[in-house]
Amino acid sequence: MKSLSLSASSHSKPLLHLLKPQTPKSKSTVFLLLSRHLCINPNPNPNQPPQDDDSLVTQVLQLLRPNEKDWNFDQLHTLLFPNSTSPSPRSLFLITRRLGAPSKALKFFDYVSENVAGTPPGSKALLSSAFQALLELTLRDPTSEKKLFELYKMAKDRNVPLNLKAAGLLVRSMGAAGMEDEALIVFNELHLGLKTTHIRNVVIGMLLKIGRVDDALKVLDEMLHPEAKFRVDDFTGDVVIGSLLRREQIGRSVSEEEIVELVLKFGEHGVFPNNTILTKLVTVLCRNRKVGIAWDVLHDVMKMGGAVEAASCNALLTALGRGNDFKRMSELMAKMEEMGIKPDVITFGILINRLCKSRRIDAALEVFEKMSGGVKGVSAEPDVIIYNTLIDGLCKVGRQEEGLRLMERMRSQGGCAPNTVTYNCLIDGFNKVGDIERGRELFDKMKEEGIPLNVATLNTLLDGLCRHGRLNTALEFFNEMQRNGLKGNAVTYTILITSFCNVNNISKAMELFNQMLSAECPTDAIVYHCLISGLSQAGRMEDASFVVSKLKEAGFSMDIVSYNVMINGFSSKNKPDKIHEMIEEMEASGVKPDSVTYNTLLAYLSKAGDFKSAHKVLDRMMDEGIVPTVVTFGTLIHAHCLDGDIDKAMRIFRDMGSKSKIPPNTVIYNDLINSLCKKNDVEQALYLMEDMKEKGVRPNTQTFNALFKGLRENNLLKKAFQFMDRMVEQACSPDYITMEILTEWLSGVGEIERLRKFVQGYPVSKPQLQQKDGIVAL
Repeated sequence: MKSLSLSASSHSKPLLHLLKPQTPKSKSTVFLLLSRHLCINPNPNPNQPPQDDDSLVTQVLQLLRPNEKDWNFDQLHTLLFPNSTSPSPRSLFLITRRLGAPSKALKFFDYVSENVAGTPPGSKALLSSAFQALLELTLRDPTSEKKLFELYKMAKDRNVPLNLKAAGLLVRSMGAAGMEDEALIVFNELHLGLKTTHIRNVVIGMLLKIGRVDDALKVLDEMLHPEAKFRVDDFTGDVVIGSLLRREQIGRSVSEEEIVELVLKFGEHGVFPNNTILTKLVTVLCRNRKVGIAWDVLHDVMKMGGAVEAASCNALLTALGRGNDFKRMSELMAKMEEMGIKPDVITFGILINRLCKSRRIDAALEVFEKMSGGVKGVSAEPDVIIYNTLIDGLCKVGRQEEGLRLMERMRSQGGCAPNTVTYNCLIDGFNKVGDIERGRELFDKMKEEGIPLNVATLNTLLDGLCRHGRLNTALEFFNEMQRNGLKGNAVTYTILITSFCNVNNISKAMELFNQMLSAECPTDAIVYHCLISGLSQAGRMEDASFVVSKLKEAGFSMDIVSYNVMINGFSSKNKPDKIHEMIEEMEASGVKPDSVTYNTLLAYLSKAGDFKSAHKVLDRMMDEGIVPTVVTFGTLIHAHCLDGDIDKAMRIFRDMGSKSKIPPNTVIYNDLINSLCKKNDVEQALYLMEDMKEKGVRPNTQTFNALFKGLRENNLLKKAFQFMDRMVEQACSPDYITMEILTEWLSGVGEIERLRKFVQGYPVSKPQLQQKDGIVAL
């Protein structure tokens, strides 16, 4: 296998340039730390040294105690080179390192180098141990950055061979100090026998750190070669995969697919990522919607004999749960059982949580029973979070009584008792079905048992009372809680104010609002917005104006949020005079319009078909230095699409990318694709689909529905199959419109089998296999 030669930099530099003094790249503390951890015994003779070596070391150190200017070289020669013999490598190592000062060690090394030059051939190797000690002493010097490479050049000029530990010390220390170019020169010039797995690992880590990914992978390829002398080990795998998974990695980006390929190559050599790294890899893949690849790599590691723990499986289970892929969740659980991977409480928590969120409560209860019953040797004691998840799930599907029974079972389990969240879930459940009295009974029971009440408890009861029209009871309960010391928050007042606004009890809403302020309850934009917005959305603009006037009388000023809500309300009522009045008032009070203001005006003008005025508003918006948002352009594009002017809509779309640099969102693409397909310009619609893919904009069901309509009109069946596959890959669930389009089309062309596979989540674009009389044929 040929040795890899790495350039000292990504750009070719003359060697003399590299040898010029440079500003140190790291703090001197790096070397102080390294010197403590890297000082090691010389490579030769690891056994207990003979007594005469120790005696020689003591005598020489005694002789060299004075300043180096006062050394007696005649006596030194007599001690070290009697009868033309040489000292042992160990002696030279100990003498050099115990001299303490790098300057002394260097002078001693110079002396030994000159005297060894006259000894028999091969004696140069004696200097390797002394050079190692010199390096260790140099590392203790806070200003040693440049000295390391200078010492290496000196050793090279004098033909002093490096031993294994000196080579590792040089590469490792210079790499840690930011002297990557110099470290690579040393590595490239090392004898193949010194390029051990450890040193290669150091070099790979260093190259990845400075962004030279391809060079690092070349070193790795040498180690992965079947005839490599120094092969990969666990540390190699951790360095490579761990570094490539870091988000802050510099240099060439490495795709998740490349990382997975490396994991499999390591696996062929019996090296597997540790639990932390494997879990991170699975998580990254799932986060980037590559759940299928995550599934494959986890199963491949299992198949190849790698140790897989529950945490990695949990990461995959979480992603499968988000996509409601319960079939593969079940398969993964079965695989864990087969491989002897014991699920933990988090594993069961993931399953139960996803099942509850998908309203599959019976399945969640079945998992719970297996968990607590120790079925097939699997046993994990459920915690309060799992109980609360199940109780909340039961309450959300109207099974509150079962939730109560589960709470009693919770009490019987040692170390697991109902808490505030438990009761809040049950109270909310009974409130949702209108059983307010049961909710109140549970509230009283909480107080009896001494379970802390929180503001969420208060808000849950208030919300239930207000939803069922019992506003007076809600207000009485709120006042009672206030007297008992349980104060409301912004959400509390929002519930009450909104409810009274909805029944047109403006005075009570204002009373509550003022009460909130007088109680010094922390206010937020949501409360203020809710008071005005709730009235505006109900079409009660006169009442909203009345509230505004009362706020002003009380000394409050309108802010930009309030103005925007009012303008939006008047726009909905088609009151251009009132809109103009609000804008004038804004300017008079010094409140500058923001992007929401302009977007609201654009929507109003575009809906009215006044595109000339709409574009004038857009021009003013940009003149004021307010950057248009995706909503701004989306509003105009939507209006032009509705108006049938797709060319104008496309021009605005192109301007988004070329001038404004604002990426379009799914809604904009949907409007354009839908309009293009209606105009029978399917080719342009397909171009937009590819543009979405390139820009990383995720299509939704509406996107595919619009496209399928256009493809159907042009009978582009193969294209339809491809996009059906894309829906499956992206876990984009079809809706009833999708099924209506595809069922009518595919059944008419004899492709109902593909539709069935599509519904089941399988790809359909490949030729279908048909089995006849035991023979499979295309």
